[in-house]
Amino acid sequence: MTDQLSMKMNDNFQIPVVGLGTWKSEPGETTYQAVIDSIEAGYRHIDTARAYGNEESVGSAVRDSGVNREDVFVTTKLRWEDEGFESAIEACEKSLTRLACDYIDLYLIHWPLKDKRNDSWQALIELQKKGLCRSIGVSNFTIDHLAELEDKFGILPAVNQVEFHPYHYQKELLDYCNSKNIIVEAYSPLVHANRMDEARLVSISEEIGKTPAQVLIRWAVQRGMVVIPKSVNKNRIIENFSVFDFDIPDSVMTKLDELDESLVTCWDPHNPPPYAPV
Repeated sequence: MTDQLSMKMNDNFQIPVVGLGTWKSEPGETTYQAVIDSIEAGYRHIDTARAYGNEESVGSAVRDSGVNREDVFVTTKLRWEDEGFESAIEACEKSLTRLACDYIDLYLIHWPLKDKRNDSWQALIELQKKGLCRSIGVSNFTIDHLAELEDKFGILPAVNQVEFHPYHYQKELLDYCNSKNIIVEAYSPLVHANRMDEARLVSISEEIGKTPAQVLIRWAVQRGMVVIPKSVNKNRIIENFSVFDFDIPDSVMTKLDELDESLVTCWDPHNPPPYAPV
């Protein structure tokens, strides 16, 4: 049984395997309470972003949680509108102000914006050197984007955060990242609840004796990923973290792999919006 609660990144920092996602969590009391509830449940990893508008709420909850700041891993992200070298530096400093933190554990480029992602990556390298970000990474990057960073900078991201679940099983990307010692972090691991009643998933859940959400999260953990399920419901927050007391058998993992239908529920870097080309 796998009970590993954190993984070592390529910069030797540790990242907790299961974190709380906060995309579409309303700023203010909703996000604040979700973070408080998650930390009480045992989470030590909170994921936010400038684009979510809730960095202040996350920072307040982390401060009020009763847990030392250095024991809570905080991720935030550079929104695509702020990409570029100087603007990325400024954006990070503003995120630190909103979070009321001295440093960010993991700072990600949120989107591989054409003509600006390389300048943004150079900025993140500088921010890491200054100690404002302990670890740096990317989100929504394809294999080609990652190869470009390696070619131009020789410094690879610690993390690539992408949409990942059995219904969008990006095995080629996962294999590539594993080969480069880049951790894949799965966002939208619960498919926005769009497949919770799907017959095959329900059958597997009943077979294992766990909820569909726990099965989806555990699948990602056993595939070697960090996973950040989002919820603002205290009971579901607890449920989503209760995935370290069981293993999914290999035969069932294969069944879950076979659920793949290339289902994309968020922005797709292979089919980007015209206003944010990659």
